[in-house]
Amino acid sequence: MIRRLYDWVLSWAESRWGRPVLFGLAFAEASFFPIPPDVLLIPLCLGDRRRSLQTAFICLIGSLLGGILGYFIGYAFFETWGQRLVELYHGEHLMETIKQWAGTYGFWGVFAAALTPIPYKIFTITAGLIKFSMPAFLLASVLGRGLRFFLLAGLVYIWGEAITGFIDRWFNWLVIAFTLLLVGGFVLLGLGG
Repeated sequence: MIRRLYDWVLSWAESRWGRPVLFGLAFAEASFFPIPPDVLLIPLCLGDRRRSLQTAFICLIGSLLGGILGYFIGYAFFETWGQRLVELYHGEHLMETIKQWAGTYGFWGVFAAALTPIPYKIFTITAGLIKFSMPAFLLASVLGRGLRFFLLAGLVYIWGEAITGFIDRWFNWLVIAFTLLLVGGFVLLGLGG
């Protein structure tokens, strides 16, 4: 079933409705849908490289609005909807990890969760459940999701088709390495000051 959904999402890349579908996909993935928007973002950027950054922006806005819905599900409806969604995606362990990151590292833990390949819906629902500060949640989401989507769009804009195989193969490791470097840089800056 997931493969059929994945193929269905990809089929929109050739449609004139691709960008509105990307917005809807990013919105849905942030709160309940299993397929990440990156799947559609990359081919849409390839189809019109000049509009890659605009496409990433559309993806970001959809993801942020969906993230607010996910936060609200965790905040007000965890017992009825949120817990079922977390269980559907076998995200109980991830939920505990996100709680620990938020408790230990605060904003930076939430930022890392927004940037990494952790299913964003688990992150948003958990943030609402633990009543993480909404302004900090939004800032972490803008920075984390924005870096993720704009980095992909930028790579496609610069290198086009040549970069897509590399991204497909190494995406999770690239995001993890980028997150470690970014957070490590901020930690070093904090220690130096």
